[in-house]
Amino acid sequence: MKTNKKPDHIVFNSETLKYDAALKPYATSLGAPVISTTDTTAWKNRSVNTINHKIQTKYLELKAEYEKMIEEFEYNKLVLSAKITFEPIIGEVYHLYKRDTNENFLSIIAPDQCSFNSLGSFYLNADQTWKKV
Repeated sequence: MKTNKKPDHIVFNSETLKYDAALKPYATSLGAPVISTTDTTAWKNRSVNTINHKIQTKYLELKAEYEKMIEEFEYNKLVLSAKITFEPIIGEVYHLYKRDTNENFLSIIAPDQCSFNSLGSFYLNADQTWKKV
């Protein structure tokens, strides 16, 4: 059985029995336009720099939030480990002092009204957390 082979310069698909030069991803004749790949290096570098900057910014935001949370935790730990002889009211400012015996205590007396060793003033939030004033 003899097959009718087309010349090399003719693009013919023997499986589909169709001329498919226009469907090829490459040039099929000398008169076809030049197909060149686009240089995406600059775009990739910009994308990498943009993503790196975005991730670094997000990391710094999370780090600052974490440090703020740890600071808030330490203040709450400091106040809650102090001796409290009354029930604090939400929305009020209280003052934390240190005795000569290194014992911390919470008081309603402001630092300018006494001679205790002041550690700071704290505000009791509605969510029962202490915030340094």
